[in-house]
Amino acid sequence: MDLPDFALERWFARFEFDVRWNLCASDVEPLSLRELLALADEEGRALWDGLGLGYTESAGHPLLRAEIAAMYDGLDADDILVCAGAEEAIFVLSAVLAEPGARAVTVVPAYQSLHEVARACGAEVSQLALDASPTWALDLGRLEEAVRPGARLVLVNAPNNPTGWMPDAAGFREIVRIAEGAGAVLVSDEVYRLLEVDPADRLPAAAELSERAVSVGVMSKAFGLAGLRIGWIATRDRDLLARAAARKDWTTICSAAPSEVLSIIALRARDALLSRARAIVDGNRALAASFAAAHSDHLEWAPPRGGTTAFPRLRRHADAEAFALDLARDHDALILPGSSFGAQPDRFRLGLGRRDLPAGLDRLAAALTG
Repeated sequence: MDLPDFALERWFARFEFDVRWNLCASDVEPLSLRELLALADEEGRALWDGLGLGYTESAGHPLLRAEIAAMYDGLDADDILVCAGAEEAIFVLSAVLAEPGARAVTVVPAYQSLHEVARACGAEVSQLALDASPTWALDLGRLEEAVRPGARLVLVNAPNNPTGWMPDAAGFREIVRIAEGAGAVLVSDEVYRLLEVDPADRLPAAAELSERAVSVGVMSKAFGLAGLRIGWIATRDRDLLARAAARKDWTTICSAAPSEVLSIIALRARDALLSRARAIVDGNRALAASFAAAHSDHLEWAPPRGGTTAFPRLRRHADAEAFALDLARDHDALILPGSSFGAQPDRFRLGLGRRDLPAGLDRLAAALTG
């Protein structure tokens, strides 16, 4: 398997822990271990206190799979495979579905693994770009045209990283219909689900709408627990799930026992964690919109409909990467240039999940106007 550098991860490896203000993180402000354990119910606390540090079940702790399944209508614990973050979920699904000669259709910009792993597995990958004007949108007619010539795999991410795009409910059902009509498997990266601007716009999970569709979730984003490295595959297609589990035997085999127990605790307290996350992201989203309006001569703002990120355009800098390097060097703040997503080199990702965003925006303002 010949994979290129993961541009986003290489950028973070270079800068993430060396700058004071990270303005492009895609997760929500992390909880401390103390904060999370304070939310534990009696059984969860007993699991933690009596935890043995041995191997775990390869599919995931039964209680964890049950808590994950409870977030989906019509699914149960046997429809869940626990993975090491969403990255492993995407990797094993691509390894199963994107065989040499297969066709895959992906929506971009998006997390690089959603198209590069399928390509590295031998699939022919077609990319459909979101339209940025006046706000992010996907042309469903073009999607149907791309899928029609025998696509085996369709990969979407909504709410989208980095743009914050998401279709309306009718549009999402149409995406499901298009994939089903072509006999393709829809893999829906839903790691930013539950963080919609308007909760009334929340989409059903793909795995709820189709027996063939797959939903990918994670503890990293809305739950503020990226350090646990727990994600999952949710699907009613038991054959596909078994094949993904067999591929997972060649990667992590099983998850870390402490991470599984802490995820059980978190999901049982999910209402509190989601309320916390929405308060942070909603406040920062409003702040970022006001910031963009105040600096409209420097920034073009396309409002996100959900998730933890936005993807503004620099009006006076054609090269966001060069601007980002100057920002890191001169102002100790980090943004993620659009080149990390292989498109729109004058755009950058802005993260909306960290509590220190206001101070970081002061540094960004100094760079824009300096």
